[in-house]
Amino acid sequence: MSQATTPTVFIVDDDPAIRDSLSLLLETAGHAVECHDSAESFLAAGRENSPGCLILDVRMKQMSGPELHAELVRRGSQLPVIFLTAHGDIPMTVRAIKAGAKDFLTKPINGTELLERVEAALQSDQARHCQQQTLARERQRLQQLTQRENEVMMLALAGNTNKGIAKQLGISYRTVEIHRSRILQKTGAANMLELAQLAASWGLNNEAGANGGASSAE
Repeated sequence: MSQATTPTVFIVDDDPAIRDSLSLLLETAGHAVECHDSAESFLAAGRENSPGCLILDVRMKQMSGPELHAELVRRGSQLPVIFLTAHGDIPMTVRAIKAGAKDFLTKPINGTELLERVEAALQSDQARHCQQQTLARERQRLQQLTQRENEVMMLALAGNTNKGIAKQLGISYRTVEIHRSRILQKTGAANMLELAQLAASWGLNNEAGANGGASSAE
């Protein structure tokens, strides 16, 4: 894998001893590691959408861990976050988890436990990336449809018969059949039920526009 696709464990902590001990532990376990001494440094690196997970100190001299997490959420980052703190309490833990943190651990850290939490976070992130890639491939198929095929598809998904679609669009019954066949072929759906399931995953509704292609030829 390239650096862009290799899952990386990012460590953001202003304590160099903590950074060194965590990176040694993780690298010994076979993980790619990238360390930052501040939240600002991590943001400047532009790695918030990279595959992996983030081990984040709570209290730092400038931007705090929760403040960095809030900024990542604002930017749309879904990088799993594991908070580390020497001053944790239940309310702080609850706030972090509600804000979307994957985990919250207190120092001193048990090495075995940390590795288990990191593995779980990496697996979760990998599953999310795989799902995103699948959706991207499906949307690419959808974009192959012409404007007329989009119209036929949306009417079919709304429950209209071929006859009803033909009447609404002013085309022949046979032309509707051809369009439906091409729609299934282009989207990779085996039948209209599977197409409906795909459409649901794409977030389509009965009023979705015909945005797949420029041609409206029958």
